[in-house]
Parts: sequence; C-alpha cells; structure tokens
Amino acid sequence: MSNAEPGQAPGYSVGPGSRFPPGATVVPGGINFCVFARHATRVELLLYATPGSPEPFQVIALKPECNRTFFYWHVLMVGLPLHTCYTWRVDGPQDTEHTGYAFDPRRELLDPYARAVCDNLWKRPGAAEPFEAGHASHRAIVAEPVSACGPRVFRGLDDAVVYELHVGGFTRDRSSGVRYPGTFAGLIEKIPYLEQLGVTHVELLPVMAFDEQDVAPAAAAKGLTNYWGYSTHSYYSPHPRYCVEPARAPREFRALTDALHGAGIGVLLDVVFNHTAEGGASGPVINFKGLANDIFYHLDIGDRRRYRDYTGCGNTVNCNHPLVTAFIVRCLEYWVEELGVDGFRFDLASVFARDQRGDLMSDPPLPWAIESSRILSHVPLIAEAWDAGGLYHVGAFPGMAWAEWNGRYRDAIRRFVRGDPGIVGELATCIAGSSDLYADNGRLPANSVNFVTCHDGFTLNDLVSYNEKHNEANGEENRDGSNDNLSWNCGAEGETDDAEILRLRRRQARNLMAILFLSQGVPMILAGDEMLRSQRGNNNCYCQNNALSWIDWRLTDAASGMPRFVRELIALRKRHASLHRRRFLTGRPSSGQTQPDVVWHGERLNEPGWHDPGTRLLVFTLGGEVRGEPALHVVLNMDDCARQLDLPVLNGRRWRRIVDTARDSPHDIVPVVQQATIESGECRAEARSVVVLEAI
Repeated sequence: MSNAEPGQAPGYSVGPGSRFPPGATVVPGGINFCVFARHATRVELLLYATPGSPEPFQVIALKPECNRTFFYWHVLMVGLPLHTCYTWRVDGPQDTEHTGYAFDPRRELLDPYARAVCDNLWKRPGAAEPFEAGHASHRAIVAEPVSACGPRVFRGLDDAVVYELHVGGFTRDRSSGVRYPGTFAGLIEKIPYLEQLGVTHVELLPVMAFDEQDVAPAAAAKGLTNYWGYSTHSYYSPHPRYCVEPARAPREFRALTDALHGAGIGVLLDVVFNHTAEGGASGPVINFKGLANDIFYHLDIGDRRRYRDYTGCGNTVNCNHPLVTAFIVRCLEYWVEELGVDGFRFDLASVFARDQRGDLMSDPPLPWAIESSRILSHVPLIAEAWDAGGLYHVGAFPGMAWAEWNGRYRDAIRRFVRGDPGIVGELATCIAGSSDLYADNGRLPANSVNFVTCHDGFTLNDLVSYNEKHNEANGEENRDGSNDNLSWNCGAEGETDDAEILRLRRRQARNLMAILFLSQGVPMILAGDEMLRSQRGNNNCYCQNNALSWIDWRLTDAASGMPRFVRELIALRKRHASLHRRRFLTGRPSSGQTQPDVVWHGERLNEPGWHDPGTRLLVFTLGGEVRGEPALHVVLNMDDCARQLDLPVLNGRRWRRIVDTARDSPHDIVPVVQQATIESGECRAEARSVVVLEAI
C-alpha cells in the first residue's frame, strides 16, 4: 500500500473533482468521487483491487483547499479501472453527548451513494464498540454507468393485482430449476409463471443492499441471517447476494426490470427509509454514523449519544432534515430513471411525519417532496402507514397521492372468515373500498391496498392451519412475532392427515382469496399463497434463509387446485370492471346502467344484517360498471350451516354459478363455457363458503 496526496498517486493522475454528482461516477476524464461530511477535518479515500483484498493499494488524502466544496469532499481519479473497490476514512470532532458528532479516523466507511457494494470481509460485531481495527468493512465498487430508461407510461394501481415476493426465496430452492437460483437472473426465468398467473405488478421485498448479519443475538447464535432485508445500508446499490456478479449489480437489476416490462409487469420496490442497518448506540458504524450522525438520525435532545427509536430497530432516520429529504428523493428518482422501477412501498412510513424532535408534523416535507417530484409524481406510492412509536395513519397518511396498506381490511376479513359474528357492517365497508377512510379527503378505492397475508405474519396456509405462532426456530423461545393473528386451525394445530380438516382448510383458503379479489381497491397476494405454501406456523421468518421461507415449486402441481383457483380469480376480476371501480360505490346506477352499482342483502333481499350481532352472512349484488357488463351476485356465508337464499330479479335475467368455494377443484371456479344456469329463483350457499353468480 502507498499513501499519496492528490496529484501524486502512481499509475494515474488525481484532480480536484466536483461535489456533484455524489458517489463514484464515471465522468468525462475519469471517475469522480464525492462524499458529504459537514464537520469533517480530514478525509481519505482508500482504494482496493478486489472485494477480498486485505489492504488498500492506495490511500488518497484529500486537501480541504482543493478537494472540498462547502460540506462535500471530492476527488477526480484519472485512469482508475472500473470495479475498483473503495471506502472512506473520515476524521473530525467526537462529541456524541452534546453535538452528536461521531467521527472516528480508525473506521472505514461505506459510500452512501455507492452503486454497487460487496461484503466479503464484513463482520458486524467488529464494527461496533469495542471497535476492532482493520479493513473488515463493507466496500463500495465503482460500477459502470447504466443508461437512463427511455420514455415510458407508468401504470397506476386502478386495475392492479400486486404480487409480493422475495427475490432470493422465489428461486433459491432447487425445485425452481433456474440457472442462477436466488438472484435477479433467476427471477427473470420465472416471468412466464407470473404472466400465466395474471399479476400486473410484483412488489419486491427490499433489494437495496442490506446487512445479512443484522439479526437478534439468539438468531445469530444459531447461524441464522437476515433474510427479509429490512436492514438497508446502501440505498443506491442492489443487494450483492442477488447478483451473479456483484460489480455489475445495476446492470443485472436493470435487466430484470426490462424483462418484467417486456412481459407487461410493473416493478414496485419495498424500501426502508425509516431506519438503517447501523442500529442504536451499541450498533455498528457503517456509513451514516461516521459521516453525518447529527444530521441523519433522530438523537435524544438531552443526551445525543442516545438514538430515538420509533422503528423497533435501534435508530430512526431524520427524514425531514432538508439534506436527508433530498437524499431520499434523489435516491428514489435514480431507481426510477436508471434502474426501471415503477413505484414504491414505504416501510413504516409514518416515520416520515415526524419532525427533527420526533414530534408529529401536520405537513411533513418528505411525503410532499416525493409526490411533488417531477419523476416520482407519476409512479405509485404505497405507505405502510404506521410506525413502532405509536403513529397510525391508515386513512390519514400525509399527502394526496399515496395508497396505503390497509391493515384494517386484513383484520376484518380474517375475523369474518374464521367465524367472528356481528361484523358484516365493517366487512361491507372494507369490501366496498374503505370509503370511510379515503372518500372524505378526495381519495379513491385504489388508495386502499387490500391484503389478507404478507411477508410479515402467517402464510395463507398457516392462517387456516394454526391458532398460535410457532417461532421456536428463530431462537427466541417463541417470544418474537405477533401473538394476535386472527387465525383458525380448522380443528387441529398444524400438520394433520385428517381428510375433513384438510378439506375445510382448503375451503377457508379459497374463501379468503375470493373475498380479496371481490373487494374494491388493490388486491395484493403473498408469493406462494397461491400454492398453499407453509412456514410451519412461523409468523416471523425474517431470519430464515432456508427451505422454511423459500418457494417449493413442486407445489404448483399439488392436488389442491389452488394455483388454478387463484389464476381464474384474477381473470374473473379483470373481466369485470365492477370489481375494480374508479369511484366508490354509491347505491345508484353507474353511467349508462339501469341497475344500482351495489345492493346489500342479508338473509332476505335488501335487508342486510348491519345490526345483527350474531350474523355471519353478507350478500350483495354488483351492477355492471360498463355497458354490456353482467351483474354479479355474491354470497359470503361463514355460518356453520348452509343457507338457501332468494335471488334478485334483474329484468328477467337468469343467473349462473361461476364460483363456489364449497366445491373441490376444478368445480370451485369454472370457465364461462362450463357455467350452469340456475333455473330456480334460489341459491344454496354451503356452510363456510363464498358463492358468486353472474347474470345472463
């Protein structure tokens, strides 16, 4: 290793560089390096030949008089090859108690703007206190530039069917049969499956580079790693473990988005700007703590050594500081413009409504800055509208363009299907698009992202197979994960060979899926639920990077018929505009129609049981939304007994049964050519079933 001042490095020349753009950027004449460090007094750039090099081959000491502009340190390297690895070393005042300054010249820091990263030598415990001096840090990689995406039309959520998936787990299992399992390239090979299923968007669990070593101590002791990825440290870089060649991370991710777009599928990213992988005071120093600890995090006013934690993850990003807001907006724009992303889901987004003291803001800058961006104003924005500090914004998230994960919808559907009585009024409100949450402030049904399951919690199969969580595999004696799952095991806990229980579970799974796709709003399903994948009752698989979490592709051939049922439900939803209306239901005919857009019923026509504390029955009729579209009549019977119900008379039309979850596959949902006409004026709905009729 050699040390050099700017202009004296052997093998290449060094120039002053520029404060824009930040990160390592190929520019005319070389590679420009730039990092923000407002209070730094000395900055060094360390260059490594490979991700595993034990020592830097060059250390460049930057001079304030020529390599600093305002709060940015920068240098131009001429002749440096692509894929060179690098870190920053920054010195400055250390006064964490009073100012929050946490500079430490012993530490090597990861560039927050790195386009590609590697973690070959990373050891999380060694980056915390007591600090183990050495070069075992995350390293950035100088990546080749990616050309900007051409003009494209962004697809909204009005007609969307969202499929939440984990890039690694989707193809990691050998049964996937792909060439590069667990990677972006592996996912490309499975696009034909997504096309056949009929989804319009994939929502990818975090793909920004994250710390796989960030798990609870008990999980680490068992050799478990962070699987979900909610521990971001490098917001501009795709996760290296999802790449065949980490140095080409931007290109490999762009190849994925291009391939999905070619299949007509949009790409939504689950992003984590509420906290970072650095944790609290006892956590490691990776980048932000060592560069701008006083700016990037919420620190306690009385003792700035302490990190305020509104996320449950040790720290909280100070999102509404002007520099942090700009960092986040610029990052999102990069993923859209250069990497081809079509929208975002924001984890614990209520953090965005906290000011620099942690207090609630009525008009927080970050949400408005995102939706006002020239680029981001065109893409879907989805908020997980709560945080771990008590803020709950479902129906009231700041800003007008944001959709929200509707947790109330999830809970109402689960309660109804497991058999809770007297909630049909709440259920109807949710099925109708949750107008009580969104209509008053001018939002629309598409602002509600409806789901029954997601990555966090039981899978669909486990929701109908377990009364209690079973998280012992995580190493925390089953203390982790939610205890309130609103589930029902149908008569036995977990795995069973009882044929009647298994049949009831399949019916309950069909009930949940059917109600989801019959609801106004945006349906989202969890990858693998259409195959009835199980996690053996584990509702917190954040640390299970193994077969417990991976997709077993043999399930697509299972005798349950569930993959076909979900595929046909999606097709049914696409055929009927009345199931994804642009406006809320009114009880009046849509333009050009003669039938009301919705009529609610109960045991008798036009008499819904809103105030019946014992009812488990909801019936409704949907009029067509567009000219020529047939009406639908839906019966949701979660009682323990069958019901014989009168059918509405619609101008002499007859009805045909298209969905009946009480029937086994392939009779649970039938194509149009196989639908039988009901000759009587009555319909029988078996116990715990969903029936859908279509007018002819």
